[in-house]
Amino acid sequence: MIVDDDMEATAILESLLKLEGYEPTSVNDSTIAVQRAGLIHPDLFLLDLMMPEIDGFKLCRLLREDKEFAYTPIIIVTALADLDSRIVAYGAGANGYITKPYLPRELVIKIKDLITPTE
Repeated sequence: MIVDDDMEATAILESLLKLEGYEPTSVNDSTIAVQRAGLIHPDLFLLDLMMPEIDGFKLCRLLREDKEFAYTPIIIVTALADLDSRIVAYGAGANGYITKPYLPRELVIKIKDLITPTE
């Protein structure tokens, strides 16, 4: 599940993930992200940080507080490249942090690392 208020960014991510065989869904309004996630039960979240209403830090915390998503992988995909943002994101429960512009291959590898079961 992609959560980003930028529709162009979500369209790009959706295209990339579809090429890799995933079935992405996007939410461009962070205020409904947890509710929508409860309906579709995503395997992973890609969250932007800079969103109106509920920013990505708070959304990450809300997801972690929900028992259904407490262990669902969360990757932050953001333009914020500073160390403080990374520290806060990981403190909120993120499993990964990738800055925009990102390398598509890097993002796909990170996703596979987080959702492919280890034997």
